[in-house]
Amino acid sequence: MKISHYLKDKIVFILLYIITSLIISAMLSVFKVNNEAIIGVNVTLFIFIIIYLIYDYLRKNKFYSKFLANLDHLDQKYLIIETLTKPTFYDGEILYDSLYEINKSMNEKVKEYRLNLNSFKDYIEMWIHEVKLPLSSINLMLHNKETLSIPKVSAQLKRLDDDVEQVLYYVRSENAEKDYLIKETNLNKIISNVAIQNKDILLEKNIELEVQNTNIDVLTDAKWLGFIINQIISNSIKYTRDNPVIKISSQDQKDKILLKIYDNGIGIPKRDLPKVFDKTFTGSNGRKITTSTGMGLYIAKKLCQKLGHQITINSKENEFTEVTIIFYKNDFLNIAK
Repeated sequence: MKISHYLKDKIVFILLYIITSLIISAMLSVFKVNNEAIIGVNVTLFIFIIIYLIYDYLRKNKFYSKFLANLDHLDQKYLIIETLTKPTFYDGEILYDSLYEINKSMNEKVKEYRLNLNSFKDYIEMWIHEVKLPLSSINLMLHNKETLSIPKVSAQLKRLDDDVEQVLYYVRSENAEKDYLIKETNLNKIISNVAIQNKDILLEKNIELEVQNTNIDVLTDAKWLGFIINQIISNSIKYTRDNPVIKISSQDQKDKILLKIYDNGIGIPKRDLPKVFDKTFTGSNGRKITTSTGMGLYIAKKLCQKLGHQITINSKENEFTEVTIIFYKNDFLNIAK
């Protein structure tokens, strides 16, 4: 810290001192104080000011010189706060406290990114194992022509397509706001598209699909909602029992619209219900169905939150499961239309 820079920073203080000294000298002269006394007062005041400036410069120079030197030698500049002791002057304290808060905030952000990255790595590893299964099945059927069946190949390709779509939406869900457009969309149209996607497996498993009262418009993004509904229906198909039925219906209420997706499958144990939207949670049913990843409902809930929807689930073991998606009405958007 150069003394010239320090004095330049103190120029207002020095000017005020000079003006104050002149005013005091003038006042003492008015009261007919002798010149020796006036000179003595000014000399005393000058000495005090010099002592203060020297003291102030030395303590600030010590702190800022160390600060700049450490910063220059550090490869990881954000660690600068670890090399400093808190100064005793106010503006230094402000700098120190600000650097501490900045460093703390950055560490928390880095920790969050690391957790997300580790979580993503774990999911990708699990996803790769899941993708290998339908690929191995198709490869085995191709080598053993006696077991080759178009419906079976189609089922494996559908499973592979769902796995690829799931990881794609998982990655995009981190920045979903950049990829969706909320507008009035007809539920019946989205449900029809999802039914067509699952047509072959619904026929293969002889699952009855009932759709009622879904010719209604909601404020959403068709692509994201289609994925969410497909995840729910895929779960319903995965956990079927005898005489399987999937029922889809909607209810138009005063301030919201409810989309209900019901199945008479194996249901969910009561102890597992609070955790079904947790990442990678498969619960008791996951141990029965080895293809469960525990990611479908997690991603579905995450996307619903991004879209401003709410998703809930109700179930009774060995009886039914009902998933409800809640669309809240927005008068502003309706007027703006």
